[in-house]
Amino acid sequence: MSANPQWDISRALRVARLFHLMCGVRDACVTPFLTLYLRQLGLAAPWVGVLMGSKLLVAACWSPFCAFLAKSCQKRRVFLVGSLLGSAGASLLMVLVPPLNRDALYHSCNGSSSMTTTVLPPDVTLSVTVASARESVTTHPAGPPSLPARRRPEGLEASGFPDGPGESDQEPFKGLHLEGSLKGAEATSQVLHPVTSGVEDNSWEGASEVVNTTLLLPGDAALGSPANVSEAKREAGSLDLSSEGLQWTFLLSLGFLVFWELLTAPQEQVANDSLYEYLDFVDATDRYKSLGLWRLLGMSTGVCGIAALVGRLDCSLMTNGTRGVVYFYSYSLVSTLSLLVSIAFPIPTCQQQEPGYKTIKALSLLGDDPRILLLALTVFLIGTVTSTVQNFLFWHMEDYGSSELVMGFSVALSLLGEILLHPFKAVLLRKLSRVGAVGLGLGCLAGQLLYYSFLWSWWSVLPVQILSAISNGVLWWAVEASVEDLATPSTERPLSTMFRSHFHRGGSSLGSFVGGFVVMSFSLAMLYRACCVVLLLWLAVFLCIQPRLPQERKINYSKLLVVEGSDTSDSEPGSERDWLVKAMREEHSDCRG
Repeated sequence: MSANPQWDISRALRVARLFHLMCGVRDACVTPFLTLYLRQLGLAAPWVGVLMGSKLLVAACWSPFCAFLAKSCQKRRVFLVGSLLGSAGASLLMVLVPPLNRDALYHSCNGSSSMTTTVLPPDVTLSVTVASARESVTTHPAGPPSLPARRRPEGLEASGFPDGPGESDQEPFKGLHLEGSLKGAEATSQVLHPVTSGVEDNSWEGASEVVNTTLLLPGDAALGSPANVSEAKREAGSLDLSSEGLQWTFLLSLGFLVFWELLTAPQEQVANDSLYEYLDFVDATDRYKSLGLWRLLGMSTGVCGIAALVGRLDCSLMTNGTRGVVYFYSYSLVSTLSLLVSIAFPIPTCQQQEPGYKTIKALSLLGDDPRILLLALTVFLIGTVTSTVQNFLFWHMEDYGSSELVMGFSVALSLLGEILLHPFKAVLLRKLSRVGAVGLGLGCLAGQLLYYSFLWSWWSVLPVQILSAISNGVLWWAVEASVEDLATPSTERPLSTMFRSHFHRGGSSLGSFVGGFVVMSFSLAMLYRACCVVLLLWLAVFLCIQPRLPQERKINYSKLLVVEGSDTSDSEPGSERDWLVKAMREEHSDCRG
């Protein structure tokens, strides 16, 4: 331990690593699964997009302001502790949001149960037609396709129904068919409970026959395929907020999410600024960038842990809400543990005297340098496109029968790929150049989106996730390196923060607002294909414009010394007056000798 504990760099780095690790675990508890939880509440894609867009917009505007206020008032520790404590309590408010249909959210937790409740999406009116076994065989010789044994969106569950003859010898029904007609004006949810009691045995010719259930939507599309599930969800989604239950669910979700984000947003930027200035006092900022790996490691660990925990504890914790309440309980618990670490988090006691209005100065660079403007537009577009993946990819996977554990493992794969590629960061940027790395990242991201639109099973998303190491890791490394090269002195960090906070989150907010309506009007697959086309077009524009922009001029300090010394003797040759060049030449000749 050093004589002055304020500058104990080893201790400060250990605490910072632990803090970043726990914050990564905390964020992984809710952030990847938040839209999935909103879907369980019964909200359609447009309203989920509005909620996520509002959340990101608040973060983009509120986080830099709180960081500036905390530094000006010298209350960074208060802001950091208050953010962690407030977010731990505000996250539990989401548990109080009432779902649209409570009956649709309960599922069988007893594995021995032979029959479960089948719930149809809202806005579906059921008409039940009972046919005899002989008529059913005549009408449907091959038999209707059975529903997969997986819970469908918003409670579409048919796991309790047998898949074919011979699976159960005690089912008295054979020809039970459900025909649904969608209504756009009313938001109604009807629950079908197959009841075997009260039916006379002599009214059925076969006593040991099997139940076959088929949901027939317009166009004779059965819900057995995930594409038809998405089609049904898209047609059933309504923009009408006249339903009182939908109004309360949406408004409470919006209010709680905004309030939660107001308390959560200051934590990350206040912590980063404090740690950077702490290390800058002792010229140890070279260790600052490696701390981001600990957050990635925490997120990869937390996303798999919370997904496994949901599968085991959701039945015991789900009393009057949805199964996703485990996310918020875990988030609150890890936030409380992070609060204990934040007490020892390194924060400099004396503030650096730096010129003010750095953000305004960094913002002025957009109009002065077209390369920074082009890079800012690229980051804004990246945020717009990636928001569709963060918001709706789990919906797409759920339509194909994926569990939360598979979803968490897919996120962990992308994060681990980025961690493993990090040691080769300098080599990749040197071999590819800044422009080449940005182009490669945009191309890989477009390929991922195209792949997502053609998913064919719950596991098919896993192989392509390794590309996230390039489409996210390498792409952002190139952006940050370009920002450092293009920024003027003392504007590197403000400009980098502006790219992360304002441009990327602003693009994500816009993508969330628009993406939900596109999903409802068309489909999720069409949204991914459209984003792929937009990215490829922008990649072509970026590669065409970038070489034609004026290149940066490297500062030649020896020439500046020549100009400075030109007042004393203008007759001497410049190379003779430049003592720095002469010294370098002499040193080089000595080394060669």
